This record gives sequence, C-alpha cells and structure tokens, in this order.
Amino acid sequence: MGKGKLERFEENKHLDNVYQPTIDELKSGYLLKGNWKQKVFRNEGDIILELGCGKGEYSVGLGKQYPDKNFIGVDVKGARLWRGAKTAIEKKLTNVAFLRTHIGNLPDAFAPNEVSELWLPCPDPQMKRARKRLTGSFMLNRYQNFLVDGGLVHLKTDSNFMFQYTKALIEYNELPLLVLEEDIYSSEFIKPELEIKTFYERQFLSRGITSKYICFTLPHKTIEEPDVEIPRDSYRSFGR
Repeated sequence: MGKGKLERFEENKHLDNVYQPTIDELKSGYLLKGNWKQKVFRNEGDIILELGCGKGEYSVGLGKQYPDKNFIGVDVKGARLWRGAKTAIEKKLTNVAFLRTHIGNLPDAFAPNEVSELWLPCPDPQMKRARKRLTGSFMLNRYQNFLVDGGLVHLKTDSNFMFQYTKALIEYNELPLLVLEEDIYSSEFIKPELEIKTFYERQFLSRGITSKYICFTLPHKTIEEPDVEIPRDSYRSFGR
C-alpha cells in the first residue's frame, strides 16, 4: 500500500465529517442509526445518499446546490472518500458527510424511512454478478430497509448494459418511472444536478461514451429479478 493511502487513512480518523463504524458497532446497534439528522447535521432536512461515492463529487456538488438537504457519500475505499471529505470541509459544507462501509451494511447504519433519495453515479455495472448491481433486485430490496416508501432512485451511467438492465427491471416490476434519458447532454432535458461529473464519467465522455439517466421511485414491495438477456458492454470500465 502506498504512503499516500496510509496518510489518507490516518487523516480520515480525524476528519469531523467522516464516519467509519466497525462491523461490531453496526451489528450491536450503531449510535447514529436513526439519529443522523440530530447528531450529525443538526437539522431536519432530507437525507440523501450517494452510493459508491468514490471522490464524492456528487455529495459535494449536490451539497452546494441544495443547502437545505443533507448528503452522505458512502464508499468502502477510504483513500478516495478522503478527497470528497476534504473538499467538503474546504468549502464549508456542513450538510455533507461521508460513511466508510460496504453498501450491504447500510440497513445497520440507517433506520427505517431515514433516507429520502439515492444517487448512483456511474456505478460498476457488475455484468456478471446480479446480486452486486446497485439497481438489481437484491440491492433494491435491501434499500427498502432505510429508504422512505416511494423514495427516489437516481441512476447516472455510461454503461448501456446497466441502463438497459435497469429499464427492464423497472418495467418488469411496474415501478413508477419519472425520467429516462439515453444521452443527457444532447437532450433538452437537463437538470443542474446532472451537470456534476465524476472522475469516471469524465473518462468515458472523453472516449465518446454517452451518459444516461434514469430516475424512478421505489415503493415498499418485493422487487423481482427480470429474466432478460442484455448485451454486455464491450469497453473497459477502468477497474471501478
């Protein structure tokens, strides 16, 4: 492990906006579960998660655009997460925090109905492992443990596989679809939050790969896996 990563891991321990609960802390009753608004943000604004946040571009960008809402970037990779946490501090964004843990642990970190929305910017499409797809049935059913009934899910992706798969899952489960755009930057539909670009999105755009966007609501019901065959992406994903 490089010296830079070790230094960032150590600094994360002392950043006021970074939370790194152990598995034991999560399983034994995490103190912040159900208390993020009161103990972290000290306001009653909605809580919105950025899953697989990487360097936290969306958490920071959305925090600037919506000061009345609270944003938490979630990632297990501390060296990447450090960059977002430092930027949030530098910009004095008190409505932005970061949680270092696996996404699968989130039901132990948040109480029922504690989260209002989810952002999934350029996630790994996990073409071979459906259970790990952030818009797959397994994960959507887990999100319901802490997401409000009918909470928003935003997917922004370069992957045609991920886009088509998510579209098929939405149709199969009859989920309310709010927005579907196959090329957001050539569309008349553009929201300020979609102009935020992650490190990976910039890489893909430079190669001529379009960014796609789906927004849907997730009601509290069992989500089933669609029986579909989606052509896989032919390009490298930069090891996300």
